[in-house]
Amino acid sequence: MTKSLSALLILLFSTTAWAIDPADSALLPEEMQDVGIDQSVLGTQLGVDTQFVDEEDTVGKLSDFMLKDRPTIMSVVYYNCPGLCSLHMNGAATVFEELKLTAGKDFNWVLITMDASETPDLALKKKISYLDKYSVKGAEEGWKFLTTSPENTEKITEELGFSYKWDEKTKQFAHSAAFYMLTPEGVISQIIPGVGFEERTVRLALVQAAKGSIGTVVDQLLLICFQFDPTKNKFTLYAFNLMRVAGVFMVLVLGLILIPVWKKEKNRGVNS
Repeated sequence: MTKSLSALLILLFSTTAWAIDPADSALLPEEMQDVGIDQSVLGTQLGVDTQFVDEEDTVGKLSDFMLKDRPTIMSVVYYNCPGLCSLHMNGAATVFEELKLTAGKDFNWVLITMDASETPDLALKKKISYLDKYSVKGAEEGWKFLTTSPENTEKITEELGFSYKWDEKTKQFAHSAAFYMLTPEGVISQIIPGVGFEERTVRLALVQAAKGSIGTVVDQLLLICFQFDPTKNKFTLYAFNLMRVAGVFMVLVLGLILIPVWKKEKNRGVNS
């Protein structure tokens, strides 16, 4: 088995490999060393004034491609990628088809190429191919395929803690894949590594990043009882908060039962 194939298998089947800190990547094959996602960037404010160009050749700041009061999902890919990026983008489009939220209204999906030589024309062709393949409500307006200069590519990937490199032997970029969940202000709220995504996890991460501006009352309650587990890449029950919610519920139930009894006893005392 070649080193390249070994590296690919590690990426495809190991959850931790998707999010490995580049500083701890010495155990990986040479092709994948210094490649990964630094989870310590959670809570980091991105430079929303950084300039990009979208698939329609429109020049703007990053903030121009985000919804003003809604969250953004960001992916770092490259449009000529022969493998991993397509798996990631296919997984994204699939979960967006399942998602009970609308692209362009509840959230935007912003893709940024790591290859600064790629052009808006190529970005447009990639977007059209996905619009033809997947039926996602609002995708035409809510999906943004961006390109930018080498300097801005370096800046945004550094802010995202996204490390990648060019592999001269394969003539491809070695890289990871992840959803970066951004608040409306451009703060990294959550990182969900991988190529396949659970609908509930994506929905709750968006609701969490939105700070209450999207989602239902049920979603808000679920966020109290569930917390994101980076080892499983999904939201899981948080026992302590679940006990607190159950405690509040029991108090309310007891109140509904006991208050009428207390009122009856009080009335008896007054009438006796």
